[in-house]
Amino acid sequence: MIWYSLLVLAVGIERLAELVVAKRNTRWSMERGGIVRGQRHYPWMVALHTGLLVGCLVETYVADRPFIPGLGWPMVVLVLASQALRWWCITALGPQWNTQVILVPGLPAVRSGPYRYSWMRHPNYVAVAVEGAALPLVHTAWITALVFTVLNAVLMVVRIRCENEALKLLDERPSR
Repeated sequence: MIWYSLLVLAVGIERLAELVVAKRNTRWSMERGGIVRGQRHYPWMVALHTGLLVGCLVETYVADRPFIPGLGWPMVVLVLASQALRWWCITALGPQWNTQVILVPGLPAVRSGPYRYSWMRHPNYVAVAVEGAALPLVHTAWITALVFTVLNAVLMVVRIRCENEALKLLDERPSR
């Protein structure tokens, strides 16, 4: 179980790296007149993502969940794929990427990288959903996977509605 703890720790470190990038991008956006939207749901999002990491470890250790190779290894692949998709999103959005919804007046909507596909308007949330199910299932923490997935689905309804409202304003401008 040590290697699983290290995997969860690595995902936690990745989340901290995201926060560093987000803080830098927030500063960049605010210097350009950025407007923060949807602040009420943001603390819930932070709590949910923190709970995912804690839940993975607590359930695995307390319930003595086994590693089942036929489930665990494919889930590791999905965790890594979700990380790759997440960082593709972060790279494509550049300084416009953030953990919060920040609209910078006058900037066009990004239509490159994974955002060029009209059928996947929010690819970062695909990464979040996949990771939220896969990370706990690496070590059969199915309760954590289920609870995160349900709560994340509820939260994403609010978050995506908030982002779509912001994107409508950007959609009226030419894309880059």
